[in-house]
Amino acid sequence: MKKLHIIYEDKNIIVVDKPAKLLTIASAKEKYKTLYKEVSDYLKKKHASNKVYIVHRLDYETSGVILFAKNHKYKTIIQNNWNNIVINREYQAIVEGIVTNKEQTIKSYLKETKTHLSYSTTDKQNGKLAITKYKVIKQNNKYSLLQINILTGRKNQIRVHMQDINHPIIGDKKYHSKENPLNRLGLHACLLEINIKGYKETFVFKSNPPKAFLNLFKDN
Repeated sequence: MKKLHIIYEDKNIIVVDKPAKLLTIASAKEKYKTLYKEVSDYLKKKHASNKVYIVHRLDYETSGVILFAKNHKYKTIIQNNWNNIVINREYQAIVEGIVTNKEQTIKSYLKETKTHLSYSTTDKQNGKLAITKYKVIKQNNKYSLLQINILTGRKNQIRVHMQDINHPIIGDKKYHSKENPLNRLGLHACLLEINIKGYKETFVFKSNPPKAFLNLFKDN
């Protein structure tokens, strides 16, 4: 296990750089190898009574910025006001094919099947609104690198919307990707800009995308 990469820490919150192929929290199949446990172990080494609380998640194969609360008060503040306090969430994604529309806003309503697969619908009565903005950063003859900003935080939102425009994220077999050159999902959470009640300043937490992302485009 790689050493925990801490981006920021104070008495109320801790922000870390999550590696790919690590669960945020335990699942039915995996109880121990989680980012939550790594952060908890780190904090308990400082003091046995220290705790950590989940406020949002990243998928197993997604890397990048993730924030935890260190006390119940701030867990409640952040979770209950998430949509109001998050100013910007930015990702980089590598998708299959050459995206011809260089900048776009995708809007749909997301529903979930009984097998936990998310999909888009126009039925606003039965789906949750999801809004994703993207712009193309780099391209070659096989892939496109996108900067993505999400205006809502729905489960698998980016992955579904990339499938919707027929450019699934590489390595995303769940949403019909056929290419997996990095042996991981080509999605990285680069930036979280957040204004938390009780703090005077606005925080901007950043994580550089993996070098492997840019290496796919190094000849361009």
